[in-house]
Amino acid sequence: MSFSTLGLSPAIIKAVQDQGYQHPTPIQQQAIPVILAGKDLIATAQTGTGKTAAFVLPILEKLQHIQTRRSKRIKALIITPTRELAVQVASNVAQYSQHLNVRCLAVYGGVDSDAQKQSLIEGVDILVATPGRLLDLAHQRAVHFDELEHLVLDEADRMVDMGFVDDIYNILDRLPSQRQNLLFSATMTDSVRVIANEFSDSKQDKPAFEIAISPKTKAAANIKQWLITVDKDTKSALLSHLIKEQEWDQALIFIEKKHGAAKLVDQLAKRGIIADSIHGDRSQAMREQILNQFKSGELKYLVATGVAARGIDIGALSRVVNYDLPFKPEEYIHRIGRTGRAGASGEAISFVAMGDFKNLCAIESRLNHLIERKEIDGFPVRKVVPVSILNYVRKSQR
Repeated sequence: MSFSTLGLSPAIIKAVQDQGYQHPTPIQQQAIPVILAGKDLIATAQTGTGKTAAFVLPILEKLQHIQTRRSKRIKALIITPTRELAVQVASNVAQYSQHLNVRCLAVYGGVDSDAQKQSLIEGVDILVATPGRLLDLAHQRAVHFDELEHLVLDEADRMVDMGFVDDIYNILDRLPSQRQNLLFSATMTDSVRVIANEFSDSKQDKPAFEIAISPKTKAAANIKQWLITVDKDTKSALLSHLIKEQEWDQALIFIEKKHGAAKLVDQLAKRGIIADSIHGDRSQAMREQILNQFKSGELKYLVATGVAARGIDIGALSRVVNYDLPFKPEEYIHRIGRTGRAGASGEAISFVAMGDFKNLCAIESRLNHLIERKEIDGFPVRKVVPVSILNYVRKSQR
């Protein structure tokens, strides 16, 4: 199947081809016709399946013929959980609309709002926003929703995890009832289902169309996953060893705590490895600068807390490292989904200490298979990690 069979105009197809896309992914094949038909949509698809294009392309198709643009009014609103993801989605919109007269703006916290307000005054068609900054702008009457036609909740499960549920409902209360609702989520949890039901309940005569591309129990098959059991006090030395001995070209390294990110960067530097970090305490300008360096390849090794798990989109990222194993299986899948995108192959390496045993059980239970274990010469383990229990269930889930 080609993009030309989905009902998209030549200008959009050309932009897509300029980005190197040859064929639509499964989520794009199924979602684009539904959105073009004007239906509400609830879509579940894991990270790296091309879902941004799945909702951006049909929205551009519907907006490309708009002749007038009013101050502070928008036609489409895309809500994302993080600043990084907002910037990434806005960048994608710019790429896909390069042959169209469509304006897009990303608004998010951590930066002065004056420039964002001025852009809204000048006129914007598509607004990509984080919940907090969007509500701030709405309270200041810097943006009005009376002409809104399309709403997208992107990474809905992540917004729930980050505590944005009340903000989402506050935003929904401000929007016109006659609009197209699009919800995209990597997983369909009970909390996400409640939000999704709001869409269906508001249009009982036209319930939302639902798509589930891949079950939440699986990670992409083209990602080679393996783990190393390690003692906590040898983790940084092990990471340095792997980078040098295996001559890693690039790696996105996930760590749990922001102070640990800075510490790890220093430890790598002492061993002659140049890395940098992004976390919540760094300014937005600094985070964007570091991300751009990583995307361009100028920076080879990036240490990131979970805040960046869904804000980095690098088509050729070869590997992801879980320096700290995440607590939730869903987070593990989201993290490793940063590699192996759009059908490319990728590698996901996890460091597992004895204290991570329960988390490992939960992750492998969700995957429904054991992750391959490797031993690295020179790094014997004092505290041996047992083999996982695949039917393990946390007490909170029983």
